[in-house]
Amino acid sequence: MKLDPLQKQLLLEIADIEGVPQGAFNIRKDGELLQRSTNADVDIVSKTDKSGIDIYIRENAPFQRIDIPVIITKTGVTDLVYNDFHIGAGADVLIVAGCGIHNPGCDTAQHDGIHTFNVGEGAKVKYVEKHYGQGDGNGKRILNPTTVINMAKDSYLEMETVQIKGVDSTDRKTSATLDSGATLIIHEKIMTHGKQAALTDFSVDLNGDGAACHVVSRSVAKDNSHQVFNSIVNGNAKCSGHTECDAIIMDDATVSAIPRINANNVDAELIHEAAIGKIAGDQLIKLMTLGLTEKQAEEQIVNGFLK
Repeated sequence: MKLDPLQKQLLLEIADIEGVPQGAFNIRKDGELLQRSTNADVDIVSKTDKSGIDIYIRENAPFQRIDIPVIITKTGVTDLVYNDFHIGAGADVLIVAGCGIHNPGCDTAQHDGIHTFNVGEGAKVKYVEKHYGQGDGNGKRILNPTTVINMAKDSYLEMETVQIKGVDSTDRKTSATLDSGATLIIHEKIMTHGKQAALTDFSVDLNGDGAACHVVSRSVAKDNSHQVFNSIVNGNAKCSGHTECDAIIMDDATVSAIPRINANNVDAELIHEAAIGKIAGDQLIKLMTLGLTEKQAEEQIVNGFLK
């Protein structure tokens, strides 16, 4: 796999990839397949009716790491993919995705990824998705991820999404359906600046007894950027659910947080929380007494908040 310095840098930013990945992988560049590798436990097959892939992880597969990053290095590229994950019962897998866009021109560069997870009974999945943008052109960098999660009995999925630099607009939609004993953990981290906009929509249906979810969003909005966080957790059985949004607002930014819970069963235990505020003055003063400038102190607080 031959990569130029720019491509290497983007892959490092979004997937911590240096050189050729060790496990199964599918790397996509500027709307086309760059390279793919499979093994006895993981098969990756191109779709024939539309752009995208099917990823099959066999039942009871021991720990597997699968990398499916996308990089865009040209202006004017619009990339849409449908990736379906078929995760066998009892499998253990780490999936590292994400998209890095370098837009050097004046036209929009955009990637829309629709990911569907079918998680088998007792399977354990961690999914990491990082979004990153850069480039000295005036063209926008747009990322719109959609994630659909179907979880079988006693399965576990942890989802970590990160967007901290260079994305002009993002519309992130995640929906999940959980059977009995299934657990879903979602951690979202977003930072916007300039005139960037970020919209997040979470919708979770807890359909089985013992199902549980924990949805947490942490975000920082700077300059004139705008963020909206929507979440709905429906407790349809004897279950537990928690949704939380914490945001730091700075400069002339705006943030809206709308967490919602619906108890449709007498034994559903649901909690929602939302907090939006500026950096506390005493935090800044404390760090500035240690020799930091006000800007440096703000950066330290923001970095710690998003960890």
